[in-house]
Amino acid sequence: MATVSSSEPWAYALQLPHDPRAARVARMTLRAVLAGHGMSEMLDTAELLTSEVVTNSYRYSDGPASLRMRSMDKGRRLRVSVWDTNPLIPAPFDKPPGLPFVPEPGDSTGGRGLLLVQLCADNWGGFSVGAGLGGKLLWFELGRPEVEFAFAA
Repeated sequence: MATVSSSEPWAYALQLPHDPRAARVARMTLRAVLAGHGMSEMLDTAELLTSEVVTNSYRYSDGPASLRMRSMDKGRRLRVSVWDTNPLIPAPFDKPPGLPFVPEPGDSTGGRGLLLVQLCADNWGGFSVGAGLGGKLLWFELGRPEVEFAFAA
């Protein structure tokens, strides 16, 4: 696959059925997209977090899901979002970024995946989707925005 300029904006969307293989399909697609756009340095973290968000969608909704990936800041950042049919925003996405998290008890069988997203992503969030589709959208970003400094002469 040829690599294209990473400074051009791009976006990809993938419809996912309610299927336990959806996370694998999402990871494979993400891997191809990031490699094709010269963003392979984000691959390991993006793959882990995408898998967690898609798996959460499969486990806690009973309908299809949609994955969207897009570049931001001239290809220096990546945003991944997953929509599903369940309108309930799960913890820790139900609170703004920056608040301390409470880990699940050690003997818990779940509840750690989205904490990984909170810990590893540079930004993240979620919101309920109102009229039309309904459900919710969870998203995360990797890569810090470039800060421009202005110096007084």
